Amino acid sequence: MPNLRRATIGDAALIAAHRHSMFQDNNFASEARLSEMDAAFEPWVRERLADGRYVGLFLEEDGHVLAAAGIFFQDFPPHWMDPQPTRAYLLNFYTAPKARGRGFANQLLKLSVEECRTRGIGVITLHASPFGKPIYEKFGFSHSNEMMFRPEEGNRK
Repeated sequence: MPNLRRATIGDAALIAAHRHSMFQDNNFASEARLSEMDAAFEPWVRERLADGRYVGLFLEEDGHVLAAAGIFFQDFPPHWMDPQPTRAYLLNFYTAPKARGRGFANQLLKLSVEECRTRGIGVITLHASPFGKPIYEKFGFSHSNEMMFRPEEGNRK
C-alpha cells in the first residue's frame, strides 16, 4: 500500500516533470511549447509551495512516486456560490504509467477534496483530460458555463 506524502519546496522540479508528462501523454502541445511551460512553471510552483497556496500530494511506494496531485488555493471574488474569497483548483493529477489502473487518481481526488473541505472551501474547479474526465464525473464534478478566450489566437468571427 503506497504512503501519502505532502510535497515540499524541493519537489518543484518533480511536480514540473509530472505536469510535462501529463500534457505530453495527452498530446496537448509540442515539446517546444512544453519546455517553455516547464521553465515558467517550476519557479511558479516553488513560490506557491513555499507560501502554502499550492499543496502537492504524492502516493509513494519504495521511494518512488506512483501518483501525484496538486491543489492551488486561489484568490477569488466572493460569489453567490461561496462568499469566501478563496477557490480551490485541482491540477497536476498524474499517475506513472506502471501504476495506472490501480485507483490512485481516485484516492488522490478524495484526499484533495477532503483537504479543501477541511479548509472550508465551497467551490472546487478543475480542467479534465479525456483520461480523467470519467473519474471526476463519477465523483460528482459537473460541467460549468465557463468560457475561454485566447487573445493570441485572435477573434475568429
